[in-house]
Amino acid sequence: MASTSSSTLSISSSSTLVDGKAPRQSPQCVNLPTLPPPPVQSQTRPWKTTAFCRKIARNVMSMATTREAPPAEIATTDLGVGELPEFVKTIQEAWEKVEDKYAASSLAVVGVVALWGSAGAISAIDRLPLIPGILEIVGIGYTGWFAYKNLIFKPDREAFLRKVKETYSEIIGSS
Repeated sequence: MASTSSSTLSISSSSTLVDGKAPRQSPQCVNLPTLPPPPVQSQTRPWKTTAFCRKIARNVMSMATTREAPPAEIATTDLGVGELPEFVKTIQEAWEKVEDKYAASSLAVVGVVALWGSAGAISAIDRLPLIPGILEIVGIGYTGWFAYKNLIFKPDREAFLRKVKETYSEIIGSS
């Protein structure tokens, strides 16, 4: 049982066994001191705190930038000095092979803008009351029709796989 007063907190406890056959002992009380009031922050000079925090941040940044790694740390890194990961090398090689870099970068920007616009359009459609449910039913129906037409029976499945492989070879090209 716990009882509180204005300045102290008293906790009383008694030890009994689960079966209740042990005699009761007198309760032991522990008096805990109250916590001091929270410090009053000065509302008149918030710039002092801000300036102090900026000074600490500046000191931390300067210490982090001036620290030199010991030779053991440099030797244990996964990447050597000046060595790049494999996928970065692949991307750099592909970029060097591109003849018209302006057109490629323009297509990349247009692709990002189109992706952003389509995501906005889809989220706008998703907020309409009945449209998402209807589109979900249409999607489930089309998936069922596609599976029945191309995936269930063996001759249809083989024809579908042959058509996919032909399209793949047309896109990639034969070498």
